[in-house]
Amino acid sequence: MSDVQAGGEAAAEADEAQRPQIQINAQYIKDLSFENPAAPQSLFDEEPPQVDVSVDVGAQTFGDDRYEVELRITARANRGEDRLFIAEVIYAGVFTLINVDEAAVRPVCLIECPRMLFPFARRVIADVTRDGGFPPLMLDPIDFTALLINAQEEAAGQDSTAGEAAQGPTA
Repeated sequence: MSDVQAGGEAAAEADEAQRPQIQINAQYIKDLSFENPAAPQSLFDEEPPQVDVSVDVGAQTFGDDRYEVELRITARANRGEDRLFIAEVIYAGVFTLINVDEAAVRPVCLIECPRMLFPFARRVIADVTRDGGFPPLMLDPIDFTALLINAQEEAAGQDSTAGEAAQGPTA
């Protein structure tokens, strides 16, 4: 091997060592709930239910460069006024962020980390609804970038509303 090749490989390894990385240290079900209040009658009706799904993401520091990220998915199924089921999972993971710029930590924790957790949380929801006697609820992929942008816009709107209320009327 020539010195040029060895130098090039060393530079490539140095570049690789400086690239941002996400390590998954652990992932787990933090909370799981399934309510099936109208069973067994609800299991025999042929009319399809109305299913509403909500998603929330949270993150907190868990030591140096480690973060616990929680993905909360809640699915509620109704048929008319009757509640068929409520399924909720909080699926979490502990992530180590390596060489991630401080300004990028929040987007990584609220977009990239839940993107990695989602397939597992989706499977849990599908399994629990199937085990509850319903067809498995197969969630569509989630755009976590749009979710974060919407949350930021809502927070900005609430801040401006709170600021106007705090200022009171002007003369």
